[in-house]
Amino acid sequence: HVGKMMYDEAPDVPAGRILNLPISRLNTLRRAVFKEIQRLAEKHDHVIINTHATFRWRHGLFAAFDYDQIKQFNADLYITMLDNAESIHQRLNKEHDIDHTLKDIMVWREEENLATEIIANILRGHGKFFVLSRGREVPTTMTLYRMMFEPHKKKVYPSFPMSHVMDLPETLKEINTFRAALADHFIAFDPGDVDEFVLHMKATKAKEDGHDTTVVDAAEGPVTFKTEEILQISGDIMGQIYARDFKMVDQSDMIVSLVPELANGKPALSSGVERELHHAWEGGKEVYVVWACKGTPSPFISETATRVFRSVSEALEYFKMKGYVK
Repeated sequence: HVGKMMYDEAPDVPAGRILNLPISRLNTLRRAVFKEIQRLAEKHDHVIINTHATFRWRHGLFAAFDYDQIKQFNADLYITMLDNAESIHQRLNKEHDIDHTLKDIMVWREEENLATEIIANILRGHGKFFVLSRGREVPTTMTLYRMMFEPHKKKVYPSFPMSHVMDLPETLKEINTFRAALADHFIAFDPGDVDEFVLHMKATKAKEDGHDTTVVDAAEGPVTFKTEEILQISGDIMGQIYARDFKMVDQSDMIVSLVPELANGKPALSSGVERELHHAWEGGKEVYVVWACKGTPSPFISETATRVFRSVSEALEYFKMKGYVK
């Protein structure tokens, strides 16, 4: 953990205040820490460096690494860990003394992604950069482990309706069972683990009801925001969902989409799911659809799918036959 090691190197700096140091001293501390990491790495087969790529602080925007040292370390993978904006806000307030807005967090998260991807592409070429969520309900520790030590496992993007089934508990239960099944057997990049659409919807409802504040659930409990502060990032939320989900499709080997049946007998097929399936098909991915409905899927689904199944269990049996799962 680069940050903790920098604090160890500078015992005179109070907790949460290290980024207030002059840039020159920060750079000196970081270089000393990376030299120590290089020394320790020679004694171990496997090393994870936990660091940011950028910081947006009182100094403005600045890099959290030195190119020559990153190049020397020569990592096999570069992974940006993503979290929901409300949880990042909660941790910043708990661990640091700096004013910030949700907009700052949304911008910083994009800067982290871009900087890490650029470094990965320069040093290792295509296919060595990934975005991975921390996990909303369940930590993605096993996913990270498989990326490092079981790279032969297929990388899958679970696709499922989200926004228009939020108030359908039975459908959500079916979707969560599907998500868990894929997470058990594959390296799964689940779009539901990072999704501020709920944040947007709660703020929209609060404004309609005349509330100046909105309470949302974050990683460590409820957080209260000004309703207008959330609504100011609505455009960022929508744009980042679109870009992030397509990025997760691109970094996967295959997409598996669940289309559950609604109470009225119609398929819960959202425009987002259709776009993801089409994007995956045009990107040369394996495209699988679990059509858990009585009706027949349209040609726009069946003709752009590698295979269509009627249940999750049928899909898993097929994947076993293909050797994708044991």
